[in-house]
Amino acid sequence: MLAPRRSSCCRRGAAVRMSTPARKRLMRDFKRLQQDPPAGISGAPQDNNIMLWNAVIFGPDDTPWDGGTFKLTLQFTEDYPNKPPTVRFVSRMFHPNNGSICLDILQNQWSPIYDVAAILTSIQSLLCDPNPNSPANSEAARMFSENKREYNRRVREIVEQSWTAD
Repeated sequence: MLAPRRSSCCRRGAAVRMSTPARKRLMRDFKRLQQDPPAGISGAPQDNNIMLWNAVIFGPDDTPWDGGTFKLTLQFTEDYPNKPPTVRFVSRMFHPNNGSICLDILQNQWSPIYDVAAILTSIQSLLCDPNPNSPANSEAARMFSENKREYNRRVREIVEQSWTAD
């Protein structure tokens, strides 16, 4: 007796899901991140979905962000690495560029040479070096420029909240 035959579209669909260039590259990025993780960042695909990652960035030492644990999501498309992922903070933030992250390498300066580690490292450095001229949070941008002491106090509050947030 012959085994039931799947239609060619099902076989082809399964193959496409598993081995597209974007998915192969993300597996390589994940392997590299596990083998040689940069200081203060971690990331991994969600269960059964290589296109959606959870990541954590630790606030850089000797900055107002020191001690903070900030969660993010990275959503990739099949165009990766030719197009950047969409990256969002899940953790509550007080930062001029928070929310949908305003980072030049995720916008007009994107290059396929950037991998997940480079993206997360760049976001970590953005914490301490915001661009108040392109604010997603105008209150934080104004405070960063006009009242650094109050800005740093608000950042410390966010850092403390990051210890107890889910």
